[in-house]
This record gives sequence, structure tokens and C-alpha cells, in this order.
Amino acid sequence: MTPSDATFDVIVVGGGHAGCEAALAAARLGARTALLTIRRDRIAEMSCNPAIGGLAKGQMVREIDALGGEMARVADAAAIQYRLLNRGKGPAVQGPRAQCDRRGYARAMQQVVDRQENLDVFEEAVVDVLVDGDRAAGVVCESGRRYHAGAVVLTTGTFLSGLIHLGARTWPGGRFGEPAAEHLSAGLGRLGLRLGRLKTGTPPRVDGRTLDYARLTEQPSDSQPVRFAFGAVDEPFEGVSCWLTQTTPAVHEAILANQDRAPLYSGQITSTGPRYCPSIEVKVVRFPDRDHHLVFLEPEGRDTDVVYCNGIATSLPEDVQDEIVHGIPGMEQAKILRYGYAIEYDFVPPTQTQATLESKVAGGLYLAGQINGTSGYEEAAGQGILAGINAARAVAGRSPVVLGRDQAYIGVLVDDLVTKGTEEPYRMFTSLAEHRLLLRHDNADRRLAPVGREVGLICDAAWRRVQEKERQVARLRDVLGRTRREGRTLESLLRRPEVTWQTLSAEVPDLAALGVSAEVAREVETEVKYAGYLVRQQAQVERARRMDERPIPPDIDYGAVPHLRHEAREKLARIRPRSLGQAGRIAGIGPADQAILMVYLDARRRPGG
Repeated sequence: MTPSDATFDVIVVGGGHAGCEAALAAARLGARTALLTIRRDRIAEMSCNPAIGGLAKGQMVREIDALGGEMARVADAAAIQYRLLNRGKGPAVQGPRAQCDRRGYARAMQQVVDRQENLDVFEEAVVDVLVDGDRAAGVVCESGRRYHAGAVVLTTGTFLSGLIHLGARTWPGGRFGEPAAEHLSAGLGRLGLRLGRLKTGTPPRVDGRTLDYARLTEQPSDSQPVRFAFGAVDEPFEGVSCWLTQTTPAVHEAILANQDRAPLYSGQITSTGPRYCPSIEVKVVRFPDRDHHLVFLEPEGRDTDVVYCNGIATSLPEDVQDEIVHGIPGMEQAKILRYGYAIEYDFVPPTQTQATLESKVAGGLYLAGQINGTSGYEEAAGQGILAGINAARAVAGRSPVVLGRDQAYIGVLVDDLVTKGTEEPYRMFTSLAEHRLLLRHDNADRRLAPVGREVGLICDAAWRRVQEKERQVARLRDVLGRTRREGRTLESLLRRPEVTWQTLSAEVPDLAALGVSAEVAREVETEVKYAGYLVRQQAQVERARRMDERPIPPDIDYGAVPHLRHEAREKLARIRPRSLGQAGRIAGIGPADQAILMVYLDARRRPGG
């Protein structure tokens, strides 16, 4: 068989973080999978900051691991620093983060992809999607080759009609040094998909040997790191420090003096950038009362002198970037190795996509990552594994997997996208999850490993580990609940703010003799101390689930629903929610609209309705 007439079960377009997870998931589920990428050596490239995890993002990485994905293991293999963010706050808002070796991460993921059975990688630029009736049937490449498949997953990142901005200069590109996908957008438009335009950016990189570390504040790695993979071996870790500095009023003056040369303000860039990770010129304009902004100097690896200047993303001209960098304390003599730039790219507004990540326009076409309007490696990878699972299950004739908002941050992410859409790069935060105390980083395996096992991505060894953890949790909860001291159970004592697992186990030798892991002890301590909150959240989950279990027929005519407001009819017809619960989460749909729809559906179900 030649590549020109190759046929696969699943085709994945794009070798970024979404594409890797999608391709690996599909191949591991037995689907013969092709991964098409412009450059094989840039698979899993960390285009921006070489860091994985963070607030809410770390939870998603652990969820990917619990489902049987790869990002957690690769991040652990490439980590050079670990920090548990918000360690001093409650468990619902803590998140593990790792600074990674940029080249090491890509190398590790590329090795996994190369060794994966059922997965072939081709260097191709895709220009169109083949269709058979109303279903995707493959892709057409710039080379003229056609690849046929029962399902296609698009994970195009910033490559769709990508345009790079550096000062007044612009040039097509998917990221620095790589061409854009300049023709695929037109093909998606012909399918009937509506496209939008977004913007992101990156800061300059400097030579770490030219920094004045005496003027910087050190940020060392945690001595006892919280790793991402649940099966990771707890072994000694030698971390690399990051460094902290800040901008100055003089730097802000230089930015304001050159505002007319900034593509973001000159009219050169017209699309919307990320709200929560803006360029330094946006921060200076938006917050005129701030006399400084933090700058995190983060090494890109153990064996490189390249340092990522987190906090000063910019597309200002090179001479202004020189002035910015050299005006920051500790960076006066810094050598800039690469200037920052901005990039505009096309995306598919995600209300055109189902909760399975299958397009509503063309069956068998799945979208994951920045093409859905998200930002971040973790958001991309979470969508990627879900799209890969559902693409493989679709070609095998199996039912799709949909994660609920109470099950996973990935479920919150996808539901927000397909229900509310986005007009700016979407970034996950703990504040977006109404059940965040249930969606902690420590219990992602207990939440999602059963899903991964049922799907077929969790191996026997991993499943035995999860089952053993459940047994240890149950045993410890039982002992805490029935063992008394001075008339009170150990569980009630552990609820006291001043009592911790360490103090309690030191006073009660029988607890230490149980032999439960430190991971289990921490998790049980959290569940005991927050038991009241967890009960209330679980009750909220049950109420929401009842609404989500009330389906709405896909062919419903909202124009025929009496008493429904015109705005509600329009929005419901556009989103076409799958359930009453999802309908209630659409922006602009109020409780009265939901109630009217519920009454209408109940009447339809009655005999003669």
C-alpha cells in the first residue's frame, strides 16, 4: 500500500499536545491510526513556556493520567522543578506544576509515539477534509496524497492560517520557524463550519549566563515533589531553581512611549488575545496604577542556558524589547536569544461541536485543542485524549464517552466550550468548576480510572494500584470511624483544625501500623476535614445530574415550544443542547426558559402529547 491510497481507522492531524494524546489513545484502543504533522521532529513541541500543570491545569494532567494518557508520565520524565501551588490554601485550589526540560519533554513523547503499535506518523501538510455524504472520510494533503479513514481528529494548534507579528513585520507561520497551514481553513469553511480568529503570544528568551542572579529572588523546587503520574516512583529529585524579578516604572514608560508601534494597538492585530495571560504592553495599559509586574525567569532545561521570561510576552519591535529586558533588575546585561512575538490564527467556535468533540456539521470529524478556542498544553491534551477515545469508539461502533462537570475538569472544560462557546482563548481555572472540592488533584485516579478501565486504556497493573488505594482508603476510614479515644472517634478528632494525620498517628500507634501510604493518609485527612462540604457538593451534583439525565430530542423544533422567549429559541436552536441540564447552562437561558422547556418535553412524552 502506498501513502497515496492509505486507509486507516483514525487520522489525527497535528502533532502537538492534543494530537499526541488523541493518536495514542486511538491506537491503544486498537484503531489503526495515522498521525499527520508538518515536521516529525517538532512533535510535542512546547511552543511557549516549558511548564506543565498549575492551578486547575495540574488537576487535568492527573486526569489524563487516570484515563490512560501520556502527558503526566512524560512531564515527570522531563521535570527539572516541581512546585505545589497554593500549598497554604485549601485542597480544592491546590495544583501541582513542573518546569520541564523543553527538548527532553519532546524527545520523551516522540519516543512514546514512535514505539506505539497501530500508529504511523507521516510528514504531511493537510489542506482539506474528504467527506462522504455528511461524514468526514479522510484528508487531502499538500503533496496530493489522500488518506482515508472512518474518523478524522483535527488538532491544528495555532497553525490554521497562522500569522506571526514582530513589530511592524508579519509573516505566515504556525509558530517560530514553521510554516502555517494556509489552505485548511478554506476547506473547513466549505464543510459549513464557521471560523473565528484568536491571538496569542510569547516572550523573549535570554541567555541565563548573562543574568545577575544577585539581584534576583530564587524560587527553589519543592523538596518533596508532587509528581503527576499516579504510578510514579517516589525517588530523590534534584530540582533546578527559577528566579523572580519585576518590571519598573521606567520600563512601563518605554512601553507607553512606543505604544503606537505595538501591533496590538496600531491596528495591525485585530483578533482577541488571552485575558489572563496578556502581553506586557496590555498589562501596562490596562493597569496604569501598577508600578511593576512580576517576571518569572524559568530555565528551559538542565543542559541549556536558555531562560524563558515568563510575564513579558510581547510583539513590540526588537529595539523596544531590548529596552524592556535591559530595564528589568538583574537583566541589565541579558543577551536576548529570541525576541517575543504574537501569532494570530483561525479557530472553530466550539458551539459547533458536541460534548464528544465530534463536529455537529460533519459526522466523524473531531476537533481538539486550540482549534476549539482554548489555550494551554493541558487543555489541549485533555481534549485530545477524549477526542481520540471517541474517534476510536465510533469506528468500532461503540457508544461515546462524555465526562460530566462533577467527574473531571476535562468535563468542565468541554461543557463550557460546547455550551457557552468562547470569544477569547479559554483557560481553565479552579473558579470555573462548581464542584472543585470533588475534583482535587489527589483523587483524580479514583474519579476517572474506572472510566479509563472501561474504555480499555488502563492496564492491569495500574488498575490493581487503584483498587489497592481504594482498599486502603476504606480500611483507614473504617478504623477512624470505630476507634475511640476519650469517648470520641478518631474521625471526629481529625476534624479539628489543630489535629493533623501526623499528630494523630503519632499519638495512636495503631494508625501507623495500618501501613497505609502517605498519599492515602493525606486524601483521607482531606475527606474527613471537609466532610460537610463534600456532602453538600454531592447533593448539588445529584440535583444537576437529574437535569442532565433528561434528554432533549436532537430534532426538536424550538419554534414550536409555546411561551419560550425569542432569544431562548434562537440560542437553543443554535447550541442544540443534549439535555435539560446543558440547556440551563447556556448563556442567556434562565430558569423560566428551562422550566418551560421541561413542561413541553413532559407533555410530549405523555400519551397523545
